[in-house]
Amino acid sequence: MNAVEIESAISDLALEPFDAAEFPFTFLAAFGNKETALKRLRAGNNNASDVPGGVLLRSNIHIAACEPGTVGDTLKALRVSPATTKAKAKFILATDGQTLEAEELITGETITCDYPDFPNHFGFLLPLAGISTIKEIKDNPIDVRATSRLNKLYVELLNENPDWARAERRADMNHFMARLVFCFFAEDTDIFNGDGLFTKTVEQFSERAGSNTDQVLSEIFRAMNIKLAERATAQPRLPSWANTFPYVNGGLFSGSTEVPRFTRMARTYLVHAGNLNWKKINPDIFGSMIQAVADDEERGALGMHYTSVPNILKVLNPLFLDDLRAQLEAAGDNRAKLLNLRKRMAHIRVFDPACGSGNFLVIAYKQMREIEAEINHRRGEAHNKSEIPLTNFRGIELRDFPAEIARLALIIAEFQCDVLYRGQQDALAEFLPLDAQNWIVCGNALRLDWLSICPPTGTGVKVVADDLFGTPLNQAEIDFENEGGETYICGNPPYVGSNVKPPKDASNEQKERLKKEAESRKADLKLVFEKRTSTFGTLDYVAGWFMKAVDYGKQTKTATALVTTNSICQGQQVPILWPLILAEGYEIAFAHTSFKWKNLASKNAGVTVVIIGLSNQASKRRRLFLAEKEGTLTVKDVENINPYLIPAKNVIVAPRSSPISGLAEMSFGSMPNDGGHLLMSFDDATSAIKQHEVQPKFIRPALGTKEFINGIERRCIWVRQADYEDASANIWLQTRFESVQEKRQSSDRAATKKLGDAPYRFGEVRQTGAEDVMIVAKTSSEQRDYLPVSIFPRGAIVTEAFAFYDAPRWCMALIASRLHLVWVATICGKMKTDYRYSNTLGWNTFPVPLLTEQNKADLTRCAEDILLAREVHFPATIADLYDPETMPDNLRHAHERNDEVLERIYIGRRFKNDTERLEKLFDLYTKMTADTAKATPKKQRGKMA
Repeated sequence: MNAVEIESAISDLALEPFDAAEFPFTFLAAFGNKETALKRLRAGNNNASDVPGGVLLRSNIHIAACEPGTVGDTLKALRVSPATTKAKAKFILATDGQTLEAEELITGETITCDYPDFPNHFGFLLPLAGISTIKEIKDNPIDVRATSRLNKLYVELLNENPDWARAERRADMNHFMARLVFCFFAEDTDIFNGDGLFTKTVEQFSERAGSNTDQVLSEIFRAMNIKLAERATAQPRLPSWANTFPYVNGGLFSGSTEVPRFTRMARTYLVHAGNLNWKKINPDIFGSMIQAVADDEERGALGMHYTSVPNILKVLNPLFLDDLRAQLEAAGDNRAKLLNLRKRMAHIRVFDPACGSGNFLVIAYKQMREIEAEINHRRGEAHNKSEIPLTNFRGIELRDFPAEIARLALIIAEFQCDVLYRGQQDALAEFLPLDAQNWIVCGNALRLDWLSICPPTGTGVKVVADDLFGTPLNQAEIDFENEGGETYICGNPPYVGSNVKPPKDASNEQKERLKKEAESRKADLKLVFEKRTSTFGTLDYVAGWFMKAVDYGKQTKTATALVTTNSICQGQQVPILWPLILAEGYEIAFAHTSFKWKNLASKNAGVTVVIIGLSNQASKRRRLFLAEKEGTLTVKDVENINPYLIPAKNVIVAPRSSPISGLAEMSFGSMPNDGGHLLMSFDDATSAIKQHEVQPKFIRPALGTKEFINGIERRCIWVRQADYEDASANIWLQTRFESVQEKRQSSDRAATKKLGDAPYRFGEVRQTGAEDVMIVAKTSSEQRDYLPVSIFPRGAIVTEAFAFYDAPRWCMALIASRLHLVWVATICGKMKTDYRYSNTLGWNTFPVPLLTEQNKADLTRCAEDILLAREVHFPATIADLYDPETMPDNLRHAHERNDEVLERIYIGRRFKNDTERLEKLFDLYTKMTADTAKATPKKQRGKMA
């Protein structure tokens, strides 16, 4: 269950009559526990509670419903209970139906509240569903609760008004929801005269059955679009109860005032939403949550779209906020310096070309207002009107509803800041009517001209829109004084790879839609890159935003910081994208290395991202933020950050046809191209030998990555040309050969057809079958601390994996090292979340110092010790042995010894961390490539080579 579903479930529970016997089970169900598990608890089979009335869910919570007035004593009993400790419960909770108390045992944090109010603390309890609690949600759950209410209303209205669910009317539905959000906020913040004016008016003048609710809302909306001086003559005449609402305009209530039909339930949901305290709404949280309400596919993930403020500040602080704060500190109480800083801030533009519901813009605005407020305080001008125009916070968003919410979130943020820094009276005096100018554009960011949307100098208004919340393209030029101002581009563009496959259970409609979206993305990237490179097809979609930002920076003073998947700083994308960026004079001014961009999903799933700050006027001080362990961050000032986010020169590693360090050659395994007729299971091979009299010499072990890692026994037919006639005499083998021949000759490729002449052998043969084999996995889970590599005896045939043939054993020590893992993770990149190996990019580029015979002997011993450590645990598979949670101690010690021996060869000691490892590897690689270039003889001009 997601956060919104949990909030809804426990809110329903709090409204029901308290049933002491049923409460623990209903409570657990509200947090997503399955009915089968609850049945076992009810039956007492799995309930190990030793407290009267208690229910204990292992590794989760110990709950007890108790007699009235005994909540405190019961919670104490739960805390000291041996069963609580033994079951590793994370929470304890006691309630008598009047009071509820709970405690998180690890932190000691507690809550105490009246029983009906416990849903207000649901953020505290979210870890019970495997959802990591975010501070903003924990402290103020209104955002999730509001999202929950609006989602119920939205779904109910679409069910009652199917015509509003069609594509051509969905924008009207979303616009209606934006109007409601404004009304809920306005009635709780005195923007409307009278506490709860909007909700009370709907309750009083609409029928309980909901039959005329649409008419009541329509009249309220119409009133807010008519100036007070014009209301007496308005036709049709406004009802007196609608006339009490202020004139709002700003485009929010202009145009059609049509409202969808309401049912009794829809009216109830509307009233419940209105009864929340919207004064506490947090626009930077709420906006990103509510945008999912309007998306059929995203609605299943409601509440998971929240991007935490600390993560956003990882982008904004080093981009420009840290500099503003430093200027503020340097100014002290100097009035002139403070004034200059305030003027500078008034000219700063923040531009998010993938703004969604405006998270980055809202946070940037609020942070700048905080700095401005401190300036005003030091100058004795605390009640001054803000000089930071809202229209300096520009954005582009592809979908219309998030773009509407982004504008609304900024408007709410402005009002809240005015209340906080200037007082309620001043804030209200200047809030209405809303401004009708457009500054968030709805459109495709990779197809729009960013300079026209966020121009480098102040311009006059090109078009003043009638509708603030329905921006047509190319209507973003706003009148603001900005000569000489700075522009900061920031945001979190979409994470889409170059080759996105539909899920296996996708319908034909979904597949067609995904195909069209992929084609559209390719067309977008073509517009950005086709004049620069022909190889842009393998780039991730986010690369387009980086290139557009670079182009924008050619025309005006700017700096950029974007959140992106780490794939554009790894593997084959680096030599495609980064030479283009560096060639334009841009450098990486700061960067955050890989970390999880978390959300409110169960188990806190998150994509692995990096943050890259670009500038064409970067200072000599480059800041590298290293997220080395969960929750720890190291900041280093470095001379340069290269495209791999390593403090080293701007070296780009390209694939090589042979090892740079003079090591053994590695090749990919042999490819059957057989239609499955040369490969077989262990049982089929056994049957072929015993029942079909196939000679054992024609059946060999077949090893691909999957077989190697998971210990799967697989076999293949392996026949030399000299033995073909002998093998063909066996009917079973001959039948297989004929099937291979038929499959190959049915191919459209001439080369494959030709292979039909030799149906007894693999399509691509890279070994004789008489060599010792060292196998290297093609992919490996990022959870493993070492790359899977092993040695197999003569006769094994390698298929879907990389291999050495008759290579020295010390090569295994190199592959199995931490040094090689971090090199491959950086240079080769990943497939989804797995390490993706490449012989040309990972092995052939791997820089190794010149090894002495003693070095080789020491490394050989290390490799053998690793193999012996594995043997102790036979028949455990590589997957079993290299699970980081259960890796045997003797095997880990063997690897650590291997790392120590190898790293001493490099620098005479162990490396401190992976960053230091990569610094050394890049330094060595740079020297080796320079030496290789010097050693390559140049052809003489004008003569035959």
